[in-house]
Amino acid sequence: MKVFRVTGEIQKPKLNTPFQKEVLADKSEHAVEKVYSEIGSKHRVKRFYMKILKVEEIPAEEIENPVLKKIVTGE
Repeated sequence: MKVFRVTGEIQKPKLNTPFQKEVLADKSEHAVEKVYSEIGSKHRVKRFYMKILKVEEIPAEEIENPVLKKIVTGE
């Protein structure tokens, strides 16, 4: 499993909110789907309001999420 950082923004009619999320996935496509489902369920945002700007695989040293870092490095 790899760690991906997905960057994007939520574009609702009166609100533009940037987001950045780190997820554990096999491929970048799976990471995007996971972000769509997580943000959609937690914040009640439809997919067409979300715009994904960048998906990048990140090495273990750059992981900011402490839970993901512990899973990947095993420390």
